[in-house]
Amino acid sequence: MDNCLFCKIVEGSIPSSKVYEDERFLVFRDIQPAAPVHVLIIPKKHIGSMNEVAPEDFVLIGEMHRIAQDVAKQLGVAESGYRLINNCGPDSGQAVQHIHYHLLGGAKLGALAQSSDSHAL
Repeated sequence: MDNCLFCKIVEGSIPSSKVYEDERFLVFRDIQPAAPVHVLIIPKKHIGSMNEVAPEDFVLIGEMHRIAQDVAKQLGVAESGYRLINNCGPDSGQAVQHIHYHLLGGAKLGALAQSSDSHAL
């Protein structure tokens, strides 16, 4: 996608603070973190939202969950706990139309606060 912020991050034209990268996924720190640990997990393949996940993408989405487990361990929050959030659609706060998960941890998280995409980089 030409105008997709996350696709531009994947291609390297917009910088990010990478935590993990492989041939299919990128994980980077949120520029306005809502917790001490706040990263975004994205597939490099452009998929607009959870509503656009096709049957051929189900394995990819499952793999995103494995990446979340690995990154939580890497960042030291797997044992203490973390929150994994996917916003889908405008009423949820999804501002970047590229499927992604917010992984938050590093502190005792209170009531579910909105993890708006408006600060996702």
